[in-house]
Formats: sequence, structure tokens, C-alpha cells
Amino acid sequence: MDEQLFLKKLNNLCTSKEIFDFLSSLEIMSDTMASEALQRISEVEVDDSGLKNPGVLENEVFRALCLQFELESSKLSNSGLLNALQALVMLRIDPHSTLMARLLSESEERLGKGQLTVENLCALGESLLELESPNCVMLEQIVNHLQEKDIEKWSPREIVMVYKILQVTARERKQYQNLLNRLNSVTLPAVSQLSPNFASVILNSLVVLCQTQTIALVTALCKHSAKHLPYFTDYELVNVLDAFLYFGHCEQSFTEALETHVPESILTMHPQTVCKVMQYCCKKGILSKPIFDAVAESFISSADRLTTKQIAAYIIPFGTLNYLPPSASSLFRKLETELHTRLSHFQPHTLLNLLHSCVLIQRYPLNFLPKIFSPYFLQKLQAQPPGLNRVVTSQLTQLFLTVTLECPFYEGPKLLSKYQVKAFPMPHSSCDVHLLKRVKTGLLYLLKKRIYFASEVSTPYFYAVDIEIKLDEEGFVLPVAQCEEVHKRIALCVDGQNRFCANSHNLLGEEAIKQRHLQLLGYEVVQIPFFEIESLENCRKMSEYLHKKIFPRTYG
Repeated sequence: MDEQLFLKKLNNLCTSKEIFDFLSSLEIMSDTMASEALQRISEVEVDDSGLKNPGVLENEVFRALCLQFELESSKLSNSGLLNALQALVMLRIDPHSTLMARLLSESEERLGKGQLTVENLCALGESLLELESPNCVMLEQIVNHLQEKDIEKWSPREIVMVYKILQVTARERKQYQNLLNRLNSVTLPAVSQLSPNFASVILNSLVVLCQTQTIALVTALCKHSAKHLPYFTDYELVNVLDAFLYFGHCEQSFTEALETHVPESILTMHPQTVCKVMQYCCKKGILSKPIFDAVAESFISSADRLTTKQIAAYIIPFGTLNYLPPSASSLFRKLETELHTRLSHFQPHTLLNLLHSCVLIQRYPLNFLPKIFSPYFLQKLQAQPPGLNRVVTSQLTQLFLTVTLECPFYEGPKLLSKYQVKAFPMPHSSCDVHLLKRVKTGLLYLLKKRIYFASEVSTPYFYAVDIEIKLDEEGFVLPVAQCEEVHKRIALCVDGQNRFCANSHNLLGEEAIKQRHLQLLGYEVVQIPFFEIESLENCRKMSEYLHKKIFPRTYG
């Protein structure tokens, strides 16, 4: 039978029985046709969970095919040999069987003689990668041969396969960086031709191979991924998000595509994919209300099917980005139910992170604080990495301060002083130095002397104040060094972009709780956000703005 007609008929068959009946009706077929038949059997019988029907391997037609490949391995064409090998690997044939040993040995011999084309090399590499213990020597030989080929003529599939091979062979070495540089260069103009699967594989390879210099390629892949986002599998989307987190890349078009895709697909998404989406939004400071609202609804309906780690991954970003969804009451009622049911199943640090994120948005886990402040739980925190480091003790201290200031009716155990920090580290929302300098210059113009305000002031209450001004009972400004007759303290919070969610005027959770607590501690909090002062052109205009903001009664 003509090969083209054979392939057309073969690809229309949907069960292994139909394929075997079809093959039995033929008197003669080429090795290429036989290998295509094996490939079609593997497509029909293998899914994500493995071989669907192991009985296929006992079929007499299948066994006859395998015997022919075993006996005639040296006479096979390159495509026949490598297609058959690929199909048998997918069908999980024992790699130590005589059949597989013969095919692998023949492939290695032809590889050594340089008889394989780029397409052959990639097919062999793909088969080796699918084996549980790939032959790294053969993979390195493949890479060495590929380095000598004309990379400009490679197809997208061949490009992707070389990236996958390099993940295994070049992980700890630099000798293939020249090949990688050529590969990265030739991939850039080919990005628009990549399938979602290929784009995901390449991004994953760039992460594994630490290709941090390929910003142009990552940017192009990000824009390409935005167009094809609905077509990624869960696994592929996780790879894409991991890559963007690793490279620190963020593209508005990709965020917009996520905002459309996640609410539409949330019911069928794997929980781990949802966790990765929330991690991406959290790390990038992206407060996407469509995504967060959809995740909240998903949590309410399916929290009992989530692991404790997944519960934390769903909820923590709400606190970090300081957002309460419309379904907040149901969301936190469901969370409380899960905590009551599974409290002992949470890892100590996961539980602390979760409860700390809740207080950032004024959801107080009072029923669980006795456990958190108990010596036994604190010992468990100490015993597990990262132990009781500064970040952990800061979270504990902020939990304690929250219940002291915001829940005065709490009568449970308190946090022992030895576990409290003297000041909160605020690495994510440290003051914008340039912005602070402009505000200080404007204040000096307004108040005339530097003695009337202090900057970056440590308070007895763990927080640092960007700028502090003291007033007497009549509202006059006092020198900051004066401690007597202080009637009011004003805390100026000079909030740069790093204290807000990305492209938003929504304060981050850690800054919102700080300003809330300063107010409860007796300060008059005056917020100086970057978006109100970035357009002020000179010192006089800044001074007028500050006068109106800090002393509205005397302005004008």
C-alpha cells in the first residue's frame, strides 16, 4: 500500500483493535509504516496516567511487529528505527528488554558514526529523556553533533527538543553556553510560531539553565503567552508563571489575559495552578479583583478538598495585598471551619503565615491565638526551618500587638517578651529615599527650621515613623527634642510606590496595619502618597501641599 494512503487510513483508526485488524489485512509494509503503526498505538493507548490497557502488549500482531524490529534493527531506516523506539518508550516497554537494548544499541552506533539528521537527533533525544535513567553520555553526544548543525534551519519542534536535552546535559556546566546563545537568538524571531506547549517548555528550560540574560526572549514569550493563555494545560501554565517569577518579568497584557482566563476556568483548574496564580499576583503586587473574587468563591465551595498548604496559598495574598472580596464574610467563615477541623494538620510556619495575613485585613483569629502563643507551639516553630528568625518573631509580635490594640477584650495567653522584637523590619515597604528627601525639603520651607521635625523615628511600639512632628496643646509646633508639654504627635507616612499594589492606590497589608496601629497608639497619621506629590514642581508647591495636608485649619 502507498505510504500516504496507509498513514491516512491509520490516523482515522481510534482503537488498538481497529489498528491491529488493519495491520493484519496487509501483506507487506515498510519499516517506516510499521513504526508509524506503533506510534499510533501509543497515541491511542497512552494517556497522562500511563498505559490504559496493558493487554495490548500481548496482542499477537503487536508482538510480531516487535520481533521484526528486534531481528532487523540494523536494516531499519533512521526514521523507522527512531519512531519505533519513541513509540515503545511511550508504551513503557522494559528498557532492559532485548528489543529495547537492540534498538538503543543500534541508535548509539549510528549516532557515533554521525549518520543522524537534526530531526533524528531530536527524536532520539526525546526517547532518551522519557527513560527513567537517561543515558547522559548519549545525550551529550547528541548535543555535540547538534553544535555542528545549521541552527538557522531548525523547526520549532527541534528547537524545543534541544532546550529539553540541554536541561539534562548542561545543568552544572558552561561548555554549552555558546550553543544556548545561538539557540536563544534563533528562538526569538520564531516565538510567534510556538504552540502553547512549546512556549511553556522553553520558558521552563530558560529557568533551569539560568538564562537570566535573555530578557528580550522572555518578554517575547510573555507577550506570546498572553495571546494563548486559555490553551495552556494546568502544568504548562504553572511553568509559565514560575518562569515569570524567576525572571522578575511582568506584562500588562499577560495580567489582563489571566484576569479573563482564571474566573472562567477556576472550577476546572487544579488547586496547585490556582496557588501558583495567587503566588504570582502576590509576588508581583498585582491586586486583580476578578482573580481574587473568583479564588474566594472557589475557596468557599471547595476548601475541604484543599491541602493545608493550598489553603494558606489561597488566603495569604488577600492579607498581603490588603483586599477583602465581596464574599469576605463567607470566605473567612469557611476558613475558620477548616482551621477548627484541621488545625493540628498545619505546619507551624504555614499556620503562623496564614493567621498573620488575616490580621493585616482586620480578620482576627482569636480562637487560635492561645495555640500560637503557647510555649509548645513556639518550640515547634523554633525546631523547624527557618526557626524563630526576625521575620517570624516580627509576625508573632504583630499578632500580639494587634490583639492588644484592636481586640482589648481578648483574655487568652500573651506572647512572652523574649519572643517579641524591638522594631519591625519592613524590607518590602521601606521608605522611598528620594520621595522622603523631597518631603523633608518642603517641610523645611514650611517650618523654617530643621529642629521642628525628625525623620525615620523609632517608636516604643515596634514601628518606625517616616517623619514625626510634635504639637503643644494650642497646636504650635515643638522642637522634636522636647519631651515635655507634648499634646499631639503627628506621624507622616511618606508612601512611595513600593507601599502600594502594582498600578494601584491600594496600600499593601503591612503598611495598612502599621498606619492603623499608629493611630490606635495616639498618633495623628497623615498619609503623603506618591501620586499626590509626584507632579509638584517646586519647593513652594510642596510646602503648600504639606501645609494643607498637615495643618488644614491654618491653611489659607
